[in-house]
Amino acid sequence: MAKVSFENVEKKYPNGFHAVQDLNLEIADGEFLVLVGPSGCGKSTALRMIAGLEDISSGKLLIGDRVVNDLPPQDRDIAMVFQSYALYPHLSVADNIAYGLKIRKMAKDEIAARIKRASDMLELGPYLDRKPAQLSGGQRQRVAMGRAIVRDPAVFLMDEPLSNLDAKLRVQMRSEISAVVHGLGTTTVYVTHDQVEAMTMGDRMAVMKAGILNQVGAPQEVYDHPDNIFVAQFVGSPPMNLVMGTVSADGGSVRVGENDVAIPQAVLAQRPALRTYGGKKVVLGVRSEDMEDATLQPNAPADRRIRGEVALVEALGSEIVVHFGFPAEQVVTDDTKLMAEESGESLLDAGDEVRWVASFAPRSRVRRGDTIEIVIDTERVHWFDPQTSAAIRD
Repeated sequence: MAKVSFENVEKKYPNGFHAVQDLNLEIADGEFLVLVGPSGCGKSTALRMIAGLEDISSGKLLIGDRVVNDLPPQDRDIAMVFQSYALYPHLSVADNIAYGLKIRKMAKDEIAARIKRASDMLELGPYLDRKPAQLSGGQRQRVAMGRAIVRDPAVFLMDEPLSNLDAKLRVQMRSEISAVVHGLGTTTVYVTHDQVEAMTMGDRMAVMKAGILNQVGAPQEVYDHPDNIFVAQFVGSPPMNLVMGTVSADGGSVRVGENDVAIPQAVLAQRPALRTYGGKKVVLGVRSEDMEDATLQPNAPADRRIRGEVALVEALGSEIVVHFGFPAEQVVTDDTKLMAEESGESLLDAGDEVRWVASFAPRSRVRRGDTIEIVIDTERVHWFDPQTSAAIRD
């Protein structure tokens, strides 16, 4: 095992495209780190630089204590699991798993022992004599994992390994890969654009956008305390709801459309910089789980409520997902445009109406077309600067 360190690493292509910019990141020995971000953010390029499949334009990349900038892939002691499985169709499962070991001319008894260990771990024992064409997608991905495991590398690299699987199998394989990797204790870098994978699998997640590392931390920490609007919207499903507001002159409330929402003293104490925004515009962010149907909280004060029109209700059993709109100013920044483009939506469709998604308790009886009041947990509202997109904190 070994740590992986990026020190001011850059990747710039001959056509001028800057894929990775000044990346500084240390992945600890034995850590499972997930690199996450939208398409084209540089996460796969960063992974391929660790593997030696992409040259580094400048900076230093270390695996353990070795600078590996100019080291060929075969000398880096890494094993990579690809999205496409990359199995040899004419070889059996056992021979696919053992292929790299045979190339190294490892002893047959050692190869057999490693195959058994990997196949037991991945429950591939009954399939060792089969060819890849006789396996399901999940089984093929297990074989690809087995081929990486038997090499006993210092670092595992995984490039969107679950993207070819259906939704149910992805959930299953997420837990299996996480259990196997944590059981082995091998340093792992896992690339995905799926923030659910990032939230559920890694010890830490690193969120990238346009070649720049935006935030790195434990998944729940990043979810609870996003550093900027991009991270706030990218991490979490559904994305964080946003709206423009104007802070009152005394800083005690914020005007959101036709609603005056309280800013609790506890929030001002936690975010002292918010005190400087009196009379200024801010961006409010609210997670879906931090709202509730006002009929279920009849004693909630008026300054924690907003009124909206229900556009869609999704009853999921454990919760009711309510899509609603209300008149207010939308947040239009480069980040919100990027997220709208990722989801295939248009920021212009709603006009001067803001569309939000709330998660209500299943006891709620709201229906499509209702005019409702929504109670906001004002102590859990997120605050961002509309010019810089940065979180308003200290």
